[in-house]
Amino acid sequence: MKLRHPLLIRLVALVAAVILRVWLATVRIRIVSADGQLHPADPRRSRYIYAFWHETILAPLAARPPARALISQHADGELIAQVCGFMGLGVVRGSTARGGAQALMDMIRGAGEGLHLAITPDGPRGPRRELKPGLIVVASQTGDPIVPMGIGFTRAWRAKSWDRFAVPLPFSTIVGVIPAPIKIPARLDRGDLERYAQLVESEMLACTAAAETWADRLRQQGRRATPPAFPVAAPLRKSA
Repeated sequence: MKLRHPLLIRLVALVAAVILRVWLATVRIRIVSADGQLHPADPRRSRYIYAFWHETILAPLAARPPARALISQHADGELIAQVCGFMGLGVVRGSTARGGAQALMDMIRGAGEGLHLAITPDGPRGPRRELKPGLIVVASQTGDPIVPMGIGFTRAWRAKSWDRFAVPLPFSTIVGVIPAPIKIPARLDRGDLERYAQLVESEMLACTAAAETWADRLRQQGRRATPPAFPVAAPLRKSA
């Protein structure tokens, strides 16, 4: 059943946010860089664009970073946006399919507010784990480096949706694996846009595979499990 009435949407969002706060408070979070060291992109020192797949959106809600998230303008997006608001995560409405240009401009204009940006580059309709170029455009225009995040769950319920949306089970662990931030040049032609989109997508897929492997090890071996080895970044990262 689709929710349409604004007051009903707000009430459902408030209830959902309260339940999520209690639910996610039981979940542990572990994040490492691709080389097994500490977070290479310190969110207290610089601002970044955090990119993660649509299916893992509950992970940043659990961490509640000082960020603004790009949320679809579709009817379902209104409920998600209000839940995010009640959870303390700022939002910008839009997507590459609907209201995308305005939303991207809002995110670019909001770049000076000191908040990080959070984008699910395969949302809101998929295909699953395929990056849309809007993320690269925002990074190019703002100058903020992209932090591609791979997220895994030791135990999670999966929806039968296009993205196989993940809900971490109580007392489980969310793990994040991230490479070094990727800086996007200010001026891109079509070829550059495609190459950087491929680079960021490949980094996200590699990080996701590493995170899921780590989550499997944690489930089988407990806290002594170590993150898997991560492949060396592509040379394109260093190009101008």
